[in-house]
Amino acid sequence: MTALILHGGAGARRERNYDAEVVHMRQVVEAMKVRLDAGDSALDVATAAIVMLEDSGLYVAGKGASPNLAGAYELDASIMDGSTRRAGAVAALQAFRNPVVAARAVMDRTPHVMLVGEGAALFAHDQGLEPIADEAAWFTGAGQGEDNHPPGTLSHGTVGVCVLDAQGRLAAATSTAGVFGKMPGRVGDTPIPAAGTWADARAATSCTGQGEYFIRVAAAAQVAWRVAAGQTLAEATQAVIDEIGSMGGDGGMIALDAAGNIAAPFNSQGMKHAWLTPAGEIGVEVFRD
Repeated sequence: MTALILHGGAGARRERNYDAEVVHMRQVVEAMKVRLDAGDSALDVATAAIVMLEDSGLYVAGKGASPNLAGAYELDASIMDGSTRRAGAVAALQAFRNPVVAARAVMDRTPHVMLVGEGAALFAHDQGLEPIADEAAWFTGAGQGEDNHPPGTLSHGTVGVCVLDAQGRLAAATSTAGVFGKMPGRVGDTPIPAAGTWADARAATSCTGQGEYFIRVAAAAQVAWRVAAGQTLAEATQAVIDEIGSMGGDGGMIALDAAGNIAAPFNSQGMKHAWLTPAGEIGVEVFRD
């Protein structure tokens, strides 16, 4: 049994057209289904899915980045292996193409969980990861007109994926390019295990929204803890989004449990997301009536 759910960020607005994102998210799920059917691990599929989302330029992650107040492009990502609780992350990474690949390298090739700023960039260079030669030409500034761009004091924009492989292993990964006009050095929930990304033996979660709120409630890990306490995945995820909403926060999350159940609650206007069920059915959604 395999399953997958991914998101292209909360903050979608009904006045915008998302046909390109809908087509692309389906393509990503279809490509990952091939890999899962071939026996690839949840961790490898999670990495590959995020790379496709980062490289598309359609979402506020990877190529879709906008600059911060100082004109710099600072990218964050994290990944977590549910079967071992290993995790890797980078924050405020500049001048490298795929922050999720850097996060995976931190997990696989260092004793650490997170590297930030200049240290993350030096590590990415040492690992031979692909640099960006011309940032102004590469980045697309995706998400114009969504909640991840001004106005708004706490904006957001993220991509993420949760995967269940044929061996019953769960993994999750999340990546963000931050938002236009953020303060230099600002780090949200995305690169923080337990806040923006989580995977254990019971559940995997990736969050998208105003990261400061997700950090304050340990949103991603709280889902798994609630599942461990007996709640269904749907109950657990909705409870966390309700808690964030009660504090004034905006966003959503995707989650997947070891039985292949999926959940995708959000309290923003929309959340771009797509999924693969254990029965092999693929779905895509941005808004709910």
